[in-house]
Order: sequence, then C-alpha cells, then structure tokens
Amino acid sequence: MTGHPMRAWHRWRLVANILNGSTLTGIVVASAGGARLRPAGDGLLVGGGYRLPVPPAPAFCVGNVLVTRLGYATFTGEVRLFAHEARHATQYACCGVLMLPLYGIAAAASWALCGDFGSRNVFEQRAGLADGGYPEKDLRPVLRRRMSRPARRRAGLDVVIRRRRTGRGS
Repeated sequence: MTGHPMRAWHRWRLVANILNGSTLTGIVVASAGGARLRPAGDGLLVGGGYRLPVPPAPAFCVGNVLVTRLGYATFTGEVRLFAHEARHATQYACCGVLMLPLYGIAAAASWALCGDFGSRNVFEQRAGLADGGYPEKDLRPVLRRRMSRPARRRAGLDVVIRRRRTGRGS
C-alpha cells in the first residue's frame, strides 16, 4: 500500500481531513478501541485490532483513519473492503465532522426504507455496497405498493425490483 508518491487528490483529502478534525477524531476512536495505527499509503492510516463492540462492522472509517477489527495485513489485503473504506475517507473530506450525523441520518433512512442500515444509505452506495459487504435490498413491501412505477423508476428502484423478479438487470 505504501511506496508510491501521493497523488494530488489524496493530498487534498489528507489536508481536508486534518483541517476538519475528522482524522484526529479517527485517531482518538482507534486508540480508544485498542487499535494499533500504521500508515497505509495515500495519506491513510489503518487502525488494526480494534476491540470495542461498537460499531459492530468489521471495518469503518473516521477521517483518514480506517479502523478494523482485522489485523493490518489482513485488512490491507482485502482490496475491495480497503477501497470501500478509503472512499469513506473522501466523503469525510467533503463533509467534515458533519459526516457523523449525516451518516446516521442516511442509515436511519435506509433502515426505514428497506430494513437494512447500509443498503439504501447514500454514503454506503457511493462507497460501493458490494465492496463494503452490503446487500442490495428492495424497499419494504408497503413502500413498494404505495410508490408509483414512474416514481420507482426516477428513484432507480425499478431496476432492483425487475432484477429480483427476472434475474436480469434490465
């Protein structure tokens, strides 16, 4: 993960997350959970061996700190999960510490829509659902029945419903 020069985009993310305080928050959270911090390239730190019970996810991100219950080598070897969490670091650069309440609102909305905290969470969708190990779930049946076909199509929900019924995406 290390050994190559940092791209301008990653430098911007690093500086933004230092200035907005989210990376410092991530260092505190990782340390409180007993994680050992190590550099992982692109301005990211990995806190491996996190031991607190919350959040229950195997990995999460706060600023430029990717926190995981896994060991450093195992986590950095999980290329898709690592990339997913790194995308969250970019989201922190854009949102600052407001990312925490915004993420909470998005997770609650996702739960209300489909019964899963990640599937309809815009932050998880933008970071790549499959890369983060999240399923793609339909709307709750009562919401599917109440939403018109054009509204489902505009919201991008028709494709998911059609894929489930036919086994195809289009």
